[in-house]
Amino acid sequence: MKLYNTLTKKVEEFKSIKPNYVGFYTCGPTVYHYAHIGNLRCYIGHDILQKTLEYLGYEVKRVMNITDVGHLTSDADTGDDKMVKSAIKEHKSVMDIAAFYTDAFFKDYKALNCKMPNIVEPATNLIDFYIEIIKDLLNKDIAYISNGNVYFDISKCKNYYELTNQKIDELKIGVRNDVEQDLNKRNPGDFVLWFTKSKFQDQELKWDSPFGIGYPGWHMECTGISIKHLGEYLDIHGGGVDNIFPHHTNEIAQSEAYLGHKWCNYWFHNEHLNDESGKMSKSKGDILTVSVLKDKGYNPLSFRFMCLNSHYRKQLVFSYDILKQQENAYNKLLNKINSIEDNGNLDKNLFDEYNNKFIEYISNDLNTANSISLIYDLLKDDEVNNHTKLELIKSFDKVLSLDLIKKQEENLNDKDDYIMEKIKERNEAKKNKNYNLADKIRDDLKKDGIILIDTREGTTYKKEGI
Repeated sequence: MKLYNTLTKKVEEFKSIKPNYVGFYTCGPTVYHYAHIGNLRCYIGHDILQKTLEYLGYEVKRVMNITDVGHLTSDADTGDDKMVKSAIKEHKSVMDIAAFYTDAFFKDYKALNCKMPNIVEPATNLIDFYIEIIKDLLNKDIAYISNGNVYFDISKCKNYYELTNQKIDELKIGVRNDVEQDLNKRNPGDFVLWFTKSKFQDQELKWDSPFGIGYPGWHMECTGISIKHLGEYLDIHGGGVDNIFPHHTNEIAQSEAYLGHKWCNYWFHNEHLNDESGKMSKSKGDILTVSVLKDKGYNPLSFRFMCLNSHYRKQLVFSYDILKQQENAYNKLLNKINSIEDNGNLDKNLFDEYNNKFIEYISNDLNTANSISLIYDLLKDDEVNNHTKLELIKSFDKVLSLDLIKKQEENLNDKDDYIMEKIKERNEAKKNKNYNLADKIRDDLKKDGIILIDTREGTTYKKEGI
């Protein structure tokens, strides 16, 4: 398995900390509004990574957070809490907002055939653990209190900009707002670990702490949730490219300062999905969601197909014209697969040959486009019998998750029901000594490649050639 590592800025061989086991942390949504399809493109990438690792034989434990507190409207530790702002706007409690948009997120997430993480943890569940981490950083003199808030001192961190390759005066990469200087900070780049009531009087969610009544900074939740569920050493941490700075940069700083050693080996980041005016954003107004695509008559898996025909590290442009083209291509592929009659025996040699090609493509930094092209090559290959083709496509779809043979399987199930009904009719005809009808049913099924087998226990069947 080769994977691009944002930390080293190169594609490198993946080596897990424990044999055949991967601890994988995914930055989850801030549930103050609907997740747009740009957000969901990121989770498709994470889903492919998890399923590829599992296809290669790894056991994957994946954890995702739900941000329901502490994420401000600016990346500069300024502005309102996004959750509180949404709650005020919609005249609901923060917890009601969180529950509603969490449910909406996972509805769209599942519509794209994304696998649920092993653990989904809301940020508000681990407040006591965040406080424990912050107390440790204060005791180590890596954090400090100023005007009621607790800050992380980045001057105590040797490799603070390792993930971004920034200089100390370059404080803007993939963020929505310029970082403004907070006069309470020792250094302009210092970030908040804990906000107190001295800063935001109207904050709905607040907890008591040794530093004052308040709430954790956004970055603290991912450190706490990851360490709590995946331990002190993490294989892979994923997110969108806009998480690299400051969120993931700050996570590394505080996590390694707390643990006293390197924390995460591989950083996995998806590029943006842009519309024709630029990067998609919840702040632009109308939000283009998976549910909106469904309402307009599109299959959500056409969007997944569109994403997989590009590389996760390349920016992708969305338009309805492009989606329509991708949906047409997707439907044509499904029709080709569904037209295949399942006959013949499994050709182990050809199965292994194509499967090895699939593994070669998908394990090369998740080359999903080549993996899909391989399916077209397989369909055109006359040397591969139909049964082997279908078994290969079924196997590939464990990773691609495009429901490539779902209709085929439904058709087969329908056909099985039909055959059992005809056997029942034939048995009834024989019981009534209507042997001409019984023979006709047998002969008609044989024309369809179905061979009836009469035994003492009853009548069974097999498909011709199998």
